Amino acid sequence: MFSDPFLPFPADRAMTSTSTSAIRLVKRYDVRDFFRKPERSSYRISPDGRHLAFLAPAQGRQNVHVQALDEQGVPTGPARALTGEAERDVGGFLWKGPAHILYVKDFGGDENFHLLSVPLDGASEPTDLTPYDGVRADVVDDLIDDDAHVLLSHNRRDPQVFDVFRVEVATGKEELIAQNPGNITGWATDHDGRLRLAVATDGVNNTLLYRDTEAEEFRPILTTDFKESVAPLFFTFDNKRIYVSSNRGRDKAALFEFDPHTAREGALIFEHPEVDVSGLAYSHRRKVLTEIGYVTWKAQRQVLDPATAEIYADLESQLRGYEVALQSETRDETRFVVAAYNDRTQGARYLYDAASRKLTKLGEIQPWLLERDMAPMKPVRYTARDGLKIDGYLTLPVGVTPRNLPVVIHPHGGPWARDTWGYNPEVQFLANRGYAVLQMNFRGSTGYGRKFWEASFRQWGRAMQDDITDGVEWLKREGIADPGRIAIYGGSYGGYATLAGIAFTPDLYAAAVDYVGVSNLFTFMNTIPPYWKPFLDSMHEMVGDPERDKDMLHAASPVFFVDRIKAPLFVAQGAKDPRVNKDESDQIVAALRARGVEVEYMVKDNEGHGFHNEENQFEFYAAMEAFLAKYL
Repeated sequence: MFSDPFLPFPADRAMTSTSTSAIRLVKRYDVRDFFRKPERSSYRISPDGRHLAFLAPAQGRQNVHVQALDEQGVPTGPARALTGEAERDVGGFLWKGPAHILYVKDFGGDENFHLLSVPLDGASEPTDLTPYDGVRADVVDDLIDDDAHVLLSHNRRDPQVFDVFRVEVATGKEELIAQNPGNITGWATDHDGRLRLAVATDGVNNTLLYRDTEAEEFRPILTTDFKESVAPLFFTFDNKRIYVSSNRGRDKAALFEFDPHTAREGALIFEHPEVDVSGLAYSHRRKVLTEIGYVTWKAQRQVLDPATAEIYADLESQLRGYEVALQSETRDETRFVVAAYNDRTQGARYLYDAASRKLTKLGEIQPWLLERDMAPMKPVRYTARDGLKIDGYLTLPVGVTPRNLPVVIHPHGGPWARDTWGYNPEVQFLANRGYAVLQMNFRGSTGYGRKFWEASFRQWGRAMQDDITDGVEWLKREGIADPGRIAIYGGSYGGYATLAGIAFTPDLYAAAVDYVGVSNLFTFMNTIPPYWKPFLDSMHEMVGDPERDKDMLHAASPVFFVDRIKAPLFVAQGAKDPRVNKDESDQIVAALRARGVEVEYMVKDNEGHGFHNEENQFEFYAAMEAFLAKYL
C-alpha cells in the first residue's frame, strides 16, 4: 500500500519548492510534440504469451499491430498491422483467446461504437459483430474461458435499452440471452459467464435484480434511490455472494461482501475515511483477491495477497521514481505488461516475467518529451466561500518564479467525474508555454463521498461555479496569479463552466476557451442520446427540471446572458457530438455575433464529443495557443 496521505498542499509550500530551485531555461516544444500519437502504445500480451499486440500508425491512424514473442518473452521478427482503419483511430482493443482480437470503432465521433473481431493470422477481414446502423454496443463479459464467444449488449431493437447476446467471434452469429424489458441499465455475469445480475431504474430509483441460474427469471432484491449505490463488482469465487461497493447508510462508499438472498452487506472488506472505494481486483487463475484501488490525491492500492505483493515490491525496486501498473497478463499469470509513469511523463512499458523477475523494455510512449522539462503536478487545497474544502492540482511552469503568472483555470468535465494526479498533455503543453494551470475538484466531483456529490445538485452556475471562482481568488491572494492575465478553459461540463465563468463573473477572466460545452440547459436536456433517457429523471433531480425549475435553469444558462460577456472567446465543437449537440455551441456563437462580438469558432465535421483525429487536435491546440498568447 502506498503511504502517501491526502494532504493539503499550501500555496506557500508550492511556491517555495519552485522558487528555491535554480532558474533554468526549458525547451519550448512544438505543439505537435504534446499531442501526436505514439509510435507504439496500448500494449497487450496474448493469453498464451506468444504474441504482443499494440497500437501503432497505419494508414494515418492508430491501428492494431501484432508481433511474435520468443520463449523468453522477447519481441522477435517484424510487427504487422491487423486492422486498417483509415477514418478514425481504433478506440480500444482486447485479446479474445490467443487467435482473435476484438476492437471498437465509431463513425465520426457519433459514439455508436461497434465491436469488431479480427483473426490473428490475418486470413480474413475484420468481422463487425454489431453490423447495424445507429447501434451502440458494449461488452458485458469477454468470457475469458471461452475463446469462441463473447457476451455483448446492443440497442438495435430499441435505441433506449440494451439486450444481451452471445456472439461467435469468428462469424458474428448471435444468440439472444436476455431481452431488456425496458428498464434495465446494466447486466453482469458470474465467474462461469452466466448472466445473473441486472440493474433496473424507474428514473430515480435503482433496483438490483438477481437469479440463481439462467433458467430462472430475474427477481428484484434491493431498491434504493439514485443517491444510494450498492454497485456489484463481481461474484465471490463460489458464485454465491457478490462483492459490492456500497454507500448505503454511509457517506463514503466501501467494499463489502453482499448476500443476494438477504440483500444485506456482509463482511466489510475495506473502507477509507476520506474517499470512496470501488476498485477491487482478483486473480482469475488462483481465485484470490489481489488488490484494492482507490484515489486520494493520486491512485493508491492496498495489496491483498503475497504473490501480488512480491510482484509490486520487485517492480517498484526496479522502477524507482515511477508509479507502476499491471496492464495486461497471460492466462497463466506468469508474464505481464507493466506501465511505469509519473506526473511528468507517460513513461515506458515493459514485459515482466514474474518467475525470473526480468523486465524487457518495450518502449517509451513519448520519448521526444524530456521528463526534466515537464512540470510537477502538485496537490492543493483551498476553502470555498461556504467553508467547503476543495482539493485540486496546481502545475507551475518550470524555471519561472511563481509570482504574478498568467494562469489557465481548467475545470474538468462530467461534472460527476474528477481530476487526479498524473501526466496530462494539455496541462504540460500550457505549462510549457509559461502558464500556471489550476485544476479543481469542485463540489460534485466523484470519489469524495455522497455528501460532497449531493452538494452539487441543482448548483450548475451557482455553488459549483463559486468553487471555481474561489480557486481563482485563492491564486490571486497567494500572489501566484496576475489578476489581469487569467483565462479559463474546459471541455464538456468544463466548457459549460467556461461559459458560465465569463457570463456570471465577467471581470474575472481575460480570455476563455469553450470545448464542446453546454450553453443552454433547456436545449441540452432535450438533445441527450436516447440511451440516456432512462436516467433523465435523475438528471432533472441533479441539474433541474425544465418545467418545475424553469427560472433556475434560465438563470444558469450562459446563452441568455451574453450581454455580460467581456472576455474574448474561442469555441470548438464536433459536428457529430451526441452528448453536447452542436446547437449548444451554435447558440452562444450566434448570440455573441448578433451583438457584434467576433468569436473564434472551430467546427470539425468528422468529430464528436472532443477531437480525436490527430490533425484536428493539432489545429485546435495550435489555435488555442495563438488565442491565449494574444490575450494573456
